[in-house]
Amino acid sequence: VTFDDFHKNSAKIIQVAVFGTDQESKRPKEEIKFVSNNLVVTSVDIRAVEPVDQRTRDSLQKSVTLAIEITTQSQEAAARREAERIEQEARGKLERQRIMDEAEAEKARRELLSLQAESSAVESTGQAKAEAIARAEAARIESEAAVQGARLRAEAQKIETESELERMNAARTADIRFAIENNNLEVEKAEKMAKIETDKFNQMVSALGKE
Repeated sequence: VTFDDFHKNSAKIIQVAVFGTDQESKRPKEEIKFVSNNLVVTSVDIRAVEPVDQRTRDSLQKSVTLAIEITTQSQEAAARREAERIEQEARGKLERQRIMDEAEAEKARRELLSLQAESSAVESTGQAKAEAIARAEAARIESEAAVQGARLRAEAQKIETESELERMNAARTADIRFAIENNNLEVEKAEKMAKIETDKFNQMVSALGKE
């Protein structure tokens, strides 16, 4: 009998253990009679079901408490990881938006400089026109370099954010797997200890019947 089955059907299991089973019908008996003193027992009231041995009881209680703590810690860790992931994504989006805004502003400034240079070129002649064109070209090159730098920074930030998210997801998966394995071990341990107590109880009932 597993630990879970025993707790769900403890009353029926104990009644069968005390009264026994009819050999012909294979159904639980409704009473037990002691020939030595003609005592007839027709019902069994169960006040409580717990291990007799104090160390076993303490160990079982500790296992159940530990399983609950592990489950709680696993849920808290998963929630914390999820919150960190959402926060990291938000920071990454804000940073990319800021870089894109800077790039757009730089692009607008470059266009303005180009228009200013063309206006100066129209108003000027000769050397003045050549100098205005040179300044415009220099400004264009500088602006393109700034735009390219902003684009590269945005790409680097995106790669860094994606890598961090992957690391956080891997860590969260490992935490959850560890908690599940620990829970399974604690449940298995509790089931084994419950079986030991059930076997002890069956032996005591058998001894009482023999008397």
